[in-house]
Amino acid sequence: MGIRKFKPTTPGRRWMVVNTFEEITTSKPYKPLTVTLKKHAGRNNTWRLTVRHKGGGHAKRYRLMDFYFHDKKGIPAKVETIEYDPYRTGWIALVCYKDGERRYVLAHAEMKVGDTIITDELTKLVPGNRLLVSNVPVGMKIYNIELIVGQGASSVRSAGSSATVISQDWEYSQVKMPSWEVRLVNKKCYVTLGQVSNPDHNQIVIWKAWRSRWMWKRPTVLGKSMNPVDHPHGWGEWHSPIGMKAPKTPWGMPALGYKTRKKKKTTNKWILKTRKGKLLLK
Repeated sequence: MGIRKFKPTTPGRRWMVVNTFEEITTSKPYKPLTVTLKKHAGRNNTWRLTVRHKGGGHAKRYRLMDFYFHDKKGIPAKVETIEYDPYRTGWIALVCYKDGERRYVLAHAEMKVGDTIITDELTKLVPGNRLLVSNVPVGMKIYNIELIVGQGASSVRSAGSSATVISQDWEYSQVKMPSWEVRLVNKKCYVTLGQVSNPDHNQIVIWKAWRSRWMWKRPTVLGKSMNPVDHPHGWGEWHSPIGMKAPKTPWGMPALGYKTRKKKKTTNKWILKTRKGKLLLK
């Protein structure tokens, strides 16, 4: 785990920060577990642009990840390689189960080649093992959290992130998410012990525009720099004021603090405390 800084020999090198990739053990993925994804550049099935600032990108293959583990309960797996995944911020690990099947899993911060992991209802409290959240001691770090029973891991999967079990009450466990939100998780859900790998990811500095283009990111332009036909903030000489009391989105809706998410009981009813510290009484 480390980062590397460059001497400012060129404008593109100045302030640039990259990973040292010390944990990576191989440069080529396991081909049977890779597929090619078609690029859509932010367009839908009618080829209309629905997501702005997407396009280009470096050619890469998608690694088929295992976020379910349910069909491998009680079967130990040995870590063969630690690899880089262009679609994820954390490292991934190629594991070989005792029955001979290989799968990609999300690696934790301390994972090394030769380690053994296992999935079961109750396992040893070792990073990388997957077990029921009801069997996790209070105060222990977890990731790869399953929020709906049988759905598979869907939360806390980005580099360096981890959640904490803060209470075991009745049929639910209280889990403090990386956003400081406190959420109820069914005790029949599975979680993985530890912290996601590559915790130094937040220290990376892109700096030059072409590195963003490798990541499928196209340039973003201020609305005040556009024409009135393209944005409500458009028109004016140079960077003049936007000419309105409240800023707006390109489609005329209020911006900066205007709530657009509809309240859904199916998701909000599991939240005990919001990320802003507001208590939601049940």
